[in-house]
Amino acid sequence: DDFTVAMETVTAWAWGPLSFLTFLAFLRHHPTRYILQLLLSLGQLYGDVLYFATEALAGWTHGDPRPVYFWGYFVGLNGVWVLVPGLLLADACRHLTAAQRALDRPRHKAH
Repeated sequence: DDFTVAMETVTAWAWGPLSFLTFLAFLRHHPTRYILQLLLSLGQLYGDVLYFATEALAGWTHGDPRPVYFWGYFVGLNGVWVLVPGLLLADACRHLTAAQRALDRPRHKAH
């Protein structure tokens, strides 16, 4: 499937190295760490939405129709790839919002 090849190419060449850079940024407490986390999480969620939407538009024809497989494997195990980036996205937004709020506070001039 051309779509799968295209998505996995982006995953391998963009999200893989970006994941490593994000990891390094957190190890070093680099100022861009939450921006990288946000970008990576959004990219992962976008890929997940495309993955699920492509299967839905195809009429769920590529998987085993048994409920245990569908709900356990397709939804359950693949759902982890939605849940974790979603939580990381919320975490990044919380940290970036707190940083912006701190920058927006009025500063008192020393006399």
